[in-house]
Amino acid sequence: MKKIIILFLLIVIPVKVCALSASSYVVMDYDSKRILEGSNINEKKLIASTTKIMSAIIAIENADINQEIEISKDVLKAYGSAIYIEVGEKLKLIDLIYGLMLRSGNDAAIEIARVVSGSMDEFVKKMNEKAKEIGMNNTLFINNHGLEDSDGNGNTSTAYDMALLMQYAMHNDIFKEVTKSKRYVVKSSYKTYDWYNKNRLLEEYKYTIGGKTGYTKKAKRTLVTIASKDDKTIIIVTLNDPNDFNNHKALYEENFKKYNLVTILNKNLFSVNDVTYNGKVYIKDDVKILLNNNEEDKISIDYEMYPSGNYNNDSQVGSAKIKLDNEVIETIPIYLKVNDYKEDNNNNNKNWLQKLIDFLIFWR
Repeated sequence: MKKIIILFLLIVIPVKVCALSASSYVVMDYDSKRILEGSNINEKKLIASTTKIMSAIIAIENADINQEIEISKDVLKAYGSAIYIEVGEKLKLIDLIYGLMLRSGNDAAIEIARVVSGSMDEFVKKMNEKAKEIGMNNTLFINNHGLEDSDGNGNTSTAYDMALLMQYAMHNDIFKEVTKSKRYVVKSSYKTYDWYNKNRLLEEYKYTIGGKTGYTKKAKRTLVTIASKDDKTIIIVTLNDPNDFNNHKALYEENFKKYNLVTILNKNLFSVNDVTYNGKVYIKDDVKILLNNNEEDKISIDYEMYPSGNYNNDSQVGSAKIKLDNEVIETIPIYLKVNDYKEDNNNNNKNWLQKLIDFLIFWR
């Protein structure tokens, strides 16, 4: 009887996905970078081929992706998952990036490092510099493919840092196009390739818009994905999770249902009271945050403005701190539009004769 009761409770009472399989995981609001839920989000772990998210964005940002390249003998160093490119074969850098992301080609990774930076060491420097820039404070890359070396050392990061990376990368249109592709066909100087994406969520969960898989015996299964439904966009990262695809789907459904997308600041209606500058203050984008029903009334905004003065056009003159229960969850820069102000003032200061001349010139 006791066993029956326990079985009944396991079926009826929802159990957190992470408790079942993932060593660490995080669910992040793409728009605000707010953490919606997670466990051990800052615990450093091996990340395997999810590394290639960073490798792809470094290549896209630092090289001509349409350049034709000839595969070098460096590719012979590759092992593990591959796209099977050959020495002397010619294709474009963008083709290698697709092979890197869709098929997790370690041979593609090695060639990308050579083409973009001249060597793996120089490419890895760029990766670690970008990690610091993004705010990935618990991340260290030692290569651009994600395999461990002969001593068992590999790229380490956290669920939180990898979510930050995906959030950054998805602002790049080329990366977005690559990561959402279910299939890519390309003809090189030697043969035709037909690659299907290893990210099964693109087929199994219709709201998925990108991601990267990863696996080594030491890291186990790693997965970074992003999905969008009803204008809500969420990033999920699981590390060391044997049931990652199912867990991602369950976490998406749970959080899409739980949260509403709320516009906190509208860029077209934005203003700040009691400030005087030589122009008009503005924000670059609408500020939208995922909030549940109990949180919407707990949002407040603190404006921290710089002293009045003569600022250049588009200078930052302050920030808006978005708070939930008095805890800052996002900080938005506030800028100054000087030119519009001057044009309006110049027009207002014209006498009637100048305005008449402007009118006649306009209608000439």
